[in-house]
Amino acid sequence: MSAADLATLLEEQRAAYEDLKARGLKLDLTRGKPSAEQLDLADDLLRLPSEARDANGVDVRNYGGLEGLRELREMFAELLGVEVDQVVAGGNSSLSMMRDCLVWMMLFGAVDSKRPWSKEDQVRFVCPVPGYDRHFTLLESLGIEMLTVPMNDDGPDVDAIAALVADDPSVKGMWVVPTYANPTGAVCSVEVAERLAAMPTAAPDFKIFWDNAYALHHLGDDETETADILSLAAAADHPDRPVMFASTSKITFAGAGVAFLAASTDNIRWYLQHLGTGSIGPDKVNHLRHAEFFGSPQGVRDHMARHRAIIAPKFAEVDRVLSERLGGRGVATWNAPAGGYFVNLDVVPGTASRVVALAKDAGIALTPAGSSFPYKQDPDDTNIRLAPTMPPLEEVTAAMEAVATCVLLAAAEQAVERATAS
Repeated sequence: MSAADLATLLEEQRAAYEDLKARGLKLDLTRGKPSAEQLDLADDLLRLPSEARDANGVDVRNYGGLEGLRELREMFAELLGVEVDQVVAGGNSSLSMMRDCLVWMMLFGAVDSKRPWSKEDQVRFVCPVPGYDRHFTLLESLGIEMLTVPMNDDGPDVDAIAALVADDPSVKGMWVVPTYANPTGAVCSVEVAERLAAMPTAAPDFKIFWDNAYALHHLGDDETETADILSLAAAADHPDRPVMFASTSKITFAGAGVAFLAASTDNIRWYLQHLGTGSIGPDKVNHLRHAEFFGSPQGVRDHMARHRAIIAPKFAEVDRVLSERLGGRGVATWNAPAGGYFVNLDVVPGTASRVVALAKDAGIALTPAGSSFPYKQDPDDTNIRLAPTMPPLEEVTAAMEAVATCVLLAAAEQAVERATAS
């Protein structure tokens, strides 16, 4: 655009932004929470279980069963594509399971470690970006250095990862969200997963933390299957490399679901050994109510179809508004995910922080720019994670209209500034 056209655009967007602020909006797209309508789908859990004994007649109100209720483990073993003896059912938080694994590896070493990780000169983890901010916060809290690699459409950049791990024994592990990754919606292909499972690593105890949080969260009729990382690793003679995590946090009640860990039998034995020093058993009453509520793996799939009916229109609305307001303007790109909980918005480099600040002043709360990168530092200041699941549909529309105005204003400000400087 010419300098005159840019100046006109800037004035138009400033006027639109002042109108936006005058509306007094109070909208929140910060975190990927289920909406109240989604939580209502699981309200029958509050009246369950109907009895206090499991399928074997064991009283679930009592101590024991460190690995979790077998009938629930059987159900989710099928859904996750693993064997029941490879699954532990725990409390409500898979993130807690991830933390426990990392802490125990730091204190005691992994099942295949020569010594505790804390005794190493340095511990590093590979982090595909954009990625999940809580993964990065967890590593930072333990003093584990983070090495970034790009997240591609078919999963993390395996060439970059292979180069990092080949000769550096301090690189002890990596994160992968394999299905509908947070926030890009990427799906790790079987080919990428196979290379991750088989690649040579200088650290003999290298671990893949396979956070399969969104395996069942499809937004359309085509249900993506997650690569079978446990079988791929076993076939590559690295059976203890992957540790898988999943939960029902966005399936039933976010604060009262069930988390799962799946891994090789040796890893399971290692996990239960350390877990048993601080627990005599999980909440098997909650396990039983979930098993009774779902009834079968198909019951879980049917329940997720009801979730899809609620949230898919919200994702469609995000894409519609962004396409109508920003399409063809050269100021933003975004994904239309096939599943998961987020939309990944990339704006003009150098303007993401400005967009978030403009939105805040107009009453729209967005996840802080840089949150999808280690240490909250996006080197290009371009990435914004959008979470449209919690607000009602009409609020999603209003929020995205507002976000589009902020994106255009920030882009126009930068363009005019650069045109003036030149």
